[in-house]
Amino acid sequence: MHKILRLLLLGLFLSTLALSAAEVSSKENNVSEDDKVAQQLLEQVSIAENERLLREKRAATVQQFKEELQEVNTNLSKDNVWEKSYSSHIAYAQVREDLNMLQEKIKWLNKKRKKTKEDLEELEDLRAKEKILSEQFELLDTQQGKSMFATLLQPEEIEEMPVLSNPLDIFTAISFVKHLEEIYADYLKQGVELSERVSLLRKKNTLLKNLDAIDTQGDYKQMLSETTHRLDKYINAQEILEVTANIYDKRIDEIEVKINKQIRIQIYKLTKIGLIILFLFAFAFFLKVMSKKYITDNDRFYMANKVINFGNFILIMIILLFNYIENVSYLVTVLGFASAGIAIAMKDWFMSMLGWLVIVFGGSIHVGDRIRVDMEGMKYVGDVMDISLLRMTLLEDITLSTYKDNRRAGRIIFVPNNYVFTRMIANYSHDSLKTVWDGIDVMITFDSNHKKAMHLAKEVARKYSKGYTDITRKQLNKLRHKYSLKNTNVEPRVFSFIEPIGLNISVWYLTNAYATLTLRSTISGDIIDAFNQEDDITIAYPTQQLNLTMNEKKQLPPESDDEIEVV
Repeated sequence: MHKILRLLLLGLFLSTLALSAAEVSSKENNVSEDDKVAQQLLEQVSIAENERLLREKRAATVQQFKEELQEVNTNLSKDNVWEKSYSSHIAYAQVREDLNMLQEKIKWLNKKRKKTKEDLEELEDLRAKEKILSEQFELLDTQQGKSMFATLLQPEEIEEMPVLSNPLDIFTAISFVKHLEEIYADYLKQGVELSERVSLLRKKNTLLKNLDAIDTQGDYKQMLSETTHRLDKYINAQEILEVTANIYDKRIDEIEVKINKQIRIQIYKLTKIGLIILFLFAFAFFLKVMSKKYITDNDRFYMANKVINFGNFILIMIILLFNYIENVSYLVTVLGFASAGIAIAMKDWFMSMLGWLVIVFGGSIHVGDRIRVDMEGMKYVGDVMDISLLRMTLLEDITLSTYKDNRRAGRIIFVPNNYVFTRMIANYSHDSLKTVWDGIDVMITFDSNHKKAMHLAKEVARKYSKGYTDITRKQLNKLRHKYSLKNTNVEPRVFSFIEPIGLNISVWYLTNAYATLTLRSTISGDIIDAFNQEDDITIAYPTQQLNLTMNEKKQLPPESDDEIEVV
């Protein structure tokens, strides 16, 4: 019983479970159908949304591309030499095409046998247009030519390389190389501008391709074709410029190598010449030291220095001429042809140089000598301070000439050396002779004791000139070996001469050539004192007698036919 009940209960439970499972299965089938419908609806909504989003994204992309294209066009429209050249070439091609079409039309109208009035008017208009287009074509042909970018791709021609013939040309060569580098830098700068232009055109070409692919509403075919054609031209120009720049760079490097080689040669030559000149200066210095050591006379030492300096200068000039004049015979020929004109134009200079040689090597005048020069009616007495290649320099001293004639002293007198040939030049201190004769004149009356006066004057002169007399005697003895001397009397001399107003006592004595006035003043005073102390010596001088008489009428002698002699 219990088993049957359990079985019935188990059967009921199982049937209940089966019924429940059937209901659940039926419900699940109904739910899956609804989901499918909902899913289809969702998919349709999603597709529509995606299409909308895709359209918006495409529109945004197109807008972005257009903005970028506008920016590229703005950059391309900026002022640029390449753009100007391209535009000129396009205008040149357009004018040429228009001119050809116009000429064909004119040719067709000319071939018409029967021309109407309209044809003639049209032909006249076409000829006028042809003239205008021909002028434009000639102008563009001159500026642009038939080759695009011709003037920009052709760098500036390299001038002939300088040839270095002296050290100064080194600066010219350096400037030439610097100029070539500037030209090359400018050419590379043009290449940079061209590269920027090519990059912009490539970007524009890419943007146009993208717009043509995604923007169905726009027509980009013609613009893309023009840009592609333009880009090809610029790329060809870029390739030519790169090749030309490479060749130009190699040419500049070659020129720099040659110029540097010439510079090294000139520096080596200059160094060699500098060492030789330095040796000449050292040798000249050695000669000056030896001259100072063995030449005791200052004047001779000064002249020796002058000769050493001049010889050193001549040697240096010869070295420079033979090193920096390629063809010396050519120089001699030119100087030979120009010698006549140079001799006339520089006659005084050449004469002064020749006079310098005569003065220096002849030994007639030395530095320190006292000389007198007659110039333009004036007499100048002074000491020689310098003897240069063209002139002598004198320091004017107070002498008898300045006292009587010039009334000036202390001036610097410049005497051209050519005066030794054309003027009177007196040397008061030639060679070792440093004394001169000076004379004093004293007038006494005819009734004076002239013998006593001459004796007194001679004694005074002997007293003060004794030292100079002894010096002169020694100097003349030295000069006997060099000159023929007949009269070597150095004692004071006195002479007497009859003058209209009395007897002139002239006393002559030796004195220092550089201080004549000092001794002259001393002797003159002592002679006057000696004469005044003597009763039988009277100094004569011009006198006047004044007669004062009353104004009385003088009776004239009777007239006669005989002539009256006036005694």
